[in-house]
Amino acid sequence: MNRGAGWVTEVRHTADLSAPTRRAVRELLAAAYGEDFSDDDWDHALGGLHTLAWLGGRLIGHAALVQRTLLVGDAPRRVGYLEAMAVHPAWQRRGVGRTLLRQVNAQVTRAYDFGALSTSDEGLGLYQAGGWRVWRGPLRVMTPAGVRETPEEGGGVLVYAPAGTLDAAQEEGAPLTCEFRRGDVW
Repeated sequence: MNRGAGWVTEVRHTADLSAPTRRAVRELLAAAYGEDFSDDDWDHALGGLHTLAWLGGRLIGHAALVQRTLLVGDAPRRVGYLEAMAVHPAWQRRGVGRTLLRQVNAQVTRAYDFGALSTSDEGLGLYQAGGWRVWRGPLRVMTPAGVRETPEEGGGVLVYAPAGTLDAAQEEGAPLTCEFRRGDVW
């Protein structure tokens, strides 16, 4: 557990989340995203580590880091993919998001080749301030019908590579390809 300005954070695997904690996460995501958070989005956030920020007994922040395999060019890479990052509206812009992101960055550094996420315009500044960079190469998805480009995602897919393992691929504009899944592929 870590302590912030009045809140405490903890990290738990999906398997270790109690039913009340899962409900609290869903309620937080509904408060933060409203109708923009779907059942598919929830499914994407399961199966990895959940960093939770608590104030008293109330959940005020959440971030899920799940494993995905992405192709950088033609090379498969083990990636920590950030999903369902949210801070309760009453606690936004108070450092909760920065605290969650620092912990996610540490998890990526310890366990993955690099981190990746898809962001909204609202979240872009937070992630860039936390060391995440916009992927400059083409974005693609492997679908049942073959690989297809996802240019609509340009500028919204970010990577975190603290060891510089992606510098050459970034500079050369290598394609980044994700696997197909229901809902948003990125």
